[in-house]
Amino acid sequence: MSTIEKKSDLHEQMVSWRHHLHKHPELSFKEEITSDYIASVLESHDIEMHRGMAVTGIIATIHGQKEGGVIGLRADMDALPLHEQNEFSHKSVHDGKMHACGHDGHSTMLLGAAVYLKENNDFSGTVHFIFQPAEEGGGGGRVMVEEGIFDKFPCQAVYGMHNFPGIAEGQFAVHDTAVMAANETLKISIMGKGGHAAMPEQCIDPVVIGAQIINALQSVVARNVAALNSAVVSITMVDAGYASNVIPNEMNLTGSLRYFTKEVGDDVKENIKNIVNGISSSMGATATFESIPNYPATINIPKHAELCANAAAMVVGNKNVLRSEPPTMGSEDFAFLLNASEGAYIWIGNGLVPEDSPRGGCMLHNTQYDFNDEILTIGTSYWVQLVQNILK
Repeated sequence: MSTIEKKSDLHEQMVSWRHHLHKHPELSFKEEITSDYIASVLESHDIEMHRGMAVTGIIATIHGQKEGGVIGLRADMDALPLHEQNEFSHKSVHDGKMHACGHDGHSTMLLGAAVYLKENNDFSGTVHFIFQPAEEGGGGGRVMVEEGIFDKFPCQAVYGMHNFPGIAEGQFAVHDTAVMAANETLKISIMGKGGHAAMPEQCIDPVVIGAQIINALQSVVARNVAALNSAVVSITMVDAGYASNVIPNEMNLTGSLRYFTKEVGDDVKENIKNIVNGISSSMGATATFESIPNYPATINIPKHAELCANAAAMVVGNKNVLRSEPPTMGSEDFAFLLNASEGAYIWIGNGLVPEDSPRGGCMLHNTQYDFNDEILTIGTSYWVQLVQNILK
């Protein structure tokens, strides 16, 4: 049963907050309007806060009526560099920037929980509300950890939540261990010998070599990763040449690697290196390969996943807490916080995606996506219930 009822005063406030945040999206580490707005709401409710961590981050703190444990709750704040195609009144006023991943809703739910718990602090201990910048590729979670968030604000555990289109409104998904994959950027450079396109016999064509490397990489996962493990290798950018009658000297490939365990990731990278060097050298070229880490895998601690599932069940009922959803190969920088502290990360249903939805559906990172205001009370109630359960 939800602690915060739909159409209540707090729900109406949250809708207003969410629409303001959606209307004023900002990119990684530049969430100045967003941070100021969240701080103004916190200040209006006399909630203690610290500002400036990871540039625009906010850590708000609420103490219970009695001493006890300390936990952290985290929401992300940043938007994406997309041109919004919606036409509702809270459409982005910042052209080329859009809340297409629901971080406006995440911040609103956490803000709602802070406001509620400030007035209803019948728990034992302390809660730190972490409003984190730069999840979308900026690694704001990593920066917060590097700046000593858990030294300055010690937490026994930290918890995160993300909306998930395709899961019904009123449902949660909780994973015991793996939730989201690690993410690395692949960089391959092939150095051949350029020349006239009419005389390829005088050249070492990096384009032909690159094409063979791309094809060969498709076997890395299919023939080198065990069927019960997971990995993805995708070449997504190809750069070579500048004229139709010139064979270029060089070809550059860029791609993405995803995996859950370090052992699988290391094996995949070793196989990629062998393919790149082997094909290039066999055709008279030289090559370099590097893999640049972005985000580690998001892996829950089972005991904390169980605490999350219990709190979610108290809000929506056991049958609406999905415990066997497959993890996704997408990535999430909450992983940096989980690598520095125990905790868990769950999904809240944003609603099913109907077949007649806008082109491409309204999944995350879609230009017609919008966070579902009807789940604001569900997510906020979950945060409140989690605090009340853990900090009894």
